Amino acid sequence: MKYLMRERIFGFGEDHWIRDEHDDKVFLVDGKSLRIRETFELKDAETRETLLEVKKRLLSFRDRMNIERDGDTIATVHKKLLHLFRDKYLVEFEDGVTPDIEITGNFLDHEYQLEQEGRRIAQVSKKWFSFRDTYAIDVEEGVDVPLVLAVAVCVDHLEAEDKPGEQ
Repeated sequence: MKYLMRERIFGFGEDHWIRDEHDDKVFLVDGKSLRIRETFELKDAETRETLLEVKKRLLSFRDRMNIERDGDTIATVHKKLLHLFRDKYLVEFEDGVTPDIEITGNFLDHEYQLEQEGRRIAQVSKKWFSFRDTYAIDVEEGVDVPLVLAVAVCVDHLEAEDKPGEQ
């Protein structure tokens, strides 16, 4: 299933709807203002129930964002260090059991993929749409959709902070 997101719109107090390929609102990214650290909540469109919360980690050597479910950190998203040819992000899970997700591709152009244990679980692309500020996230069957969308929010936000002049 494909989900549509607008690029680089995330900031304090900013909200954004994530739509499915049929243009139905399915998730709300609720940017929380008046917080000490940057926080986004991913909410169900119908119930407005918070499914995941994304928080920028403070006092970290490199930029990281935590993804929380029901108040517990389930994963951390960060740029992987020591890359010779291209940027790579890593999603590390707190449970010590779930395999990490590697994210590779062209982040500036929103052309990248998420892989877990060598299997592609999602593809992000702007090429599928003619809208300049929109990109799609194609999530494979059986994958935790809110988690993948939260990871895309993290990558988008971290890239915008890392390369502010290239937005």
